[in-house]
Amino acid sequence: MAFVDTHCHLDHHEDRSVAEQVASAHEAGVELLLTVGTSLASSNQAVATARRHADVWAAVGIHPNDAIEATPQVLAMIDQLAADDAVVAVGETGLDYYRDYTTPEQQADAFRAHIAIAKRHDRALVIHCRDAWDDTLAILDEVGAPNRVVMHCFSGDLAVTERCVDEGWFLSYAGNVTFKNADALRLSAAATPLDLLLTETDSPFLAPEPHRGRPNEPAYVVHTLERLAELLDVDAEDMAAAVEGNARRAFALPD
Repeated sequence: MAFVDTHCHLDHHEDRSVAEQVASAHEAGVELLLTVGTSLASSNQAVATARRHADVWAAVGIHPNDAIEATPQVLAMIDQLAADDAVVAVGETGLDYYRDYTTPEQQADAFRAHIAIAKRHDRALVIHCRDAWDDTLAILDEVGAPNRVVMHCFSGDLAVTERCVDEGWFLSYAGNVTFKNADALRLSAAATPLDLLLTETDSPFLAPEPHRGRPNEPAYVVHTLERLAELLDVDAEDMAAAVEGNARRAFALPD
């Protein structure tokens, strides 16, 4: 049974090297990883990591909390990185109103620029949305979504879930779906069609039960998939196969 981590930050882990995380992931059966940039520096690192590891791909972008850094010059360099063969997605980008490190206007401008880059290179768009669903969906309506959209660490309610499903966007669930207080999120997960569902860790953040409170890593995506299989009443092996196929479609990966 093969597992997939469609969103991790391999360069963010303070205790484990990239090589150690990838090796542990392989031992756990994780055969496909997407390491995600949140700044120009980490985007460059993501590309370098993907070039070194055959089962690792890269996403490049500026996190909305760092949107002040998304200057025209930086965005031009993200655009150049997006053309690299190791890159399959642009992001994570989007809106985050939970924190006020950057203004909504700065975030929206950066979001629109990332959408344009994803379209230009026919890359998947990886969206970070926290407490900003109305504005996130409004911007996608305004400028038009790319061919493939992934809602990273999905947190929408049932109405948002239905909207995303209607659009054919992929919903990616992280370790927080296993948390005891995540009943609302589990309702959304249970309402997600199997052919639009993805698994991720967002490591080193959001470690799932039974690892909650410790740094997360790609090997732990197994626990998230098993919980999702329970919620959708699907055999775990069938769930793993479906998620792998979804990931290959979402990011236009070779079979």
